[in-house]
Amino acid sequence: IAMELNKMINPFILRRTKELVAQELPSKTEDVIYCQMETEQRKVYDAFRNKIRNELIGMIEEKGMENSKLHILQALTKIRQICDSPALLSEEEDYGDQSVKIKELLNLIQEKTGNHKILVFSQFVGMLSLIRKELDKNDISYAYLDGQTTQKKRAAAVNQFQDDDQVRVFLISLKAGGTGLNLTAADYVYLVDPWWNPAVENQAIDRCYRIGQNKKVIAYRMICKDTIEEKIMNYKARKQFVADSIITTDENIMKQLT
Repeated sequence: IAMELNKMINPFILRRTKELVAQELPSKTEDVIYCQMETEQRKVYDAFRNKIRNELIGMIEEKGMENSKLHILQALTKIRQICDSPALLSEEEDYGDQSVKIKELLNLIQEKTGNHKILVFSQFVGMLSLIRKELDKNDISYAYLDGQTTQKKRAAAVNQFQDDDQVRVFLISLKAGGTGLNLTAADYVYLVDPWWNPAVENQAIDRCYRIGQNKKVIAYRMICKDTIEEKIMNYKARKQFVADSIITTDENIMKQLT
């Protein structure tokens, strides 16, 4: 089916990848950092996963899949938040704040990345707030941007990160900062949590991997092992394969339309 669709749309689509039109760009490496939850965080994750699974099975049997979609999405979001930190679950109940990702990220910033500049993306503003607290505790200077940031403060944050050598880290909301930013001062990117659409993540990485970049870019996706996040990664891989099968790159610039 993918091959037939490709033949149908091929005369009408010209795809020019960055590798073809910006060959002066340095290399880009993408990898995954697998994080193993510690005991407290794992207990919270397993308890919620089992509870939510049983609730959803009963709901689907009673109402059907179509009428349960919103509840399924809410449930998936909740267990994805636990992968970041149980502290994101509720302000009223204390599920602990153990976060293997924040621990690993702080170690990478302090010990593994030298003087390189770093972009840190998360789709959860609450997760960015938790990371901010840890950066403050450790006297690490950073810039910050989310959906509530005004245009004036947005521009100031970009300039601060691009021009101030002391500001090594830029915390960015995935949806608010995935497009429209030129952050070529950075050459390390950390995607703290996976998103369903691989194109959104690629756009985030491209905030620093664009014309004007003269350093090798290294992008990491942080994934908790044995969780929903691994399933999201598998889902995205299948989705990307289908997209690549249908929309191929044509080396010839000129195409004839009849």
